[in-house]
Amino acid sequence: AGKAFRKFLPLFDRVLVERCAAETVTKGGIMIPEKSQGKVLQATVVAVGSGARGKDGQIQPVSVKVGEKVLLPEYGGTKIVLEDKDYYLFRDGDILGKYVD
Repeated sequence: AGKAFRKFLPLFDRVLVERCAAETVTKGGIMIPEKSQGKVLQATVVAVGSGARGKDGQIQPVSVKVGEKVLLPEYGGTKIVLEDKDYYLFRDGDILGKYVD
């Protein structure tokens, strides 16, 4: 996947993320059908843009870094397919939060 990101770099305040896999088995071991699985809102950041220009002309950096886990809104984002894998492009302001270890 590393080669794909050399070919695609988000611009401005956009963030490229890969959604985490949906849970297919409950803690009790019951298989969850694909139609019953909820939309996964957690993702890992794989590439970020340089940032957006503020009113004063200065570049404001993106608030997340590559490798961080973030919480996404239920709707939105642009689906991108790179090397047969699905990724999503969001604006920095659309990301709801990030997980801290």
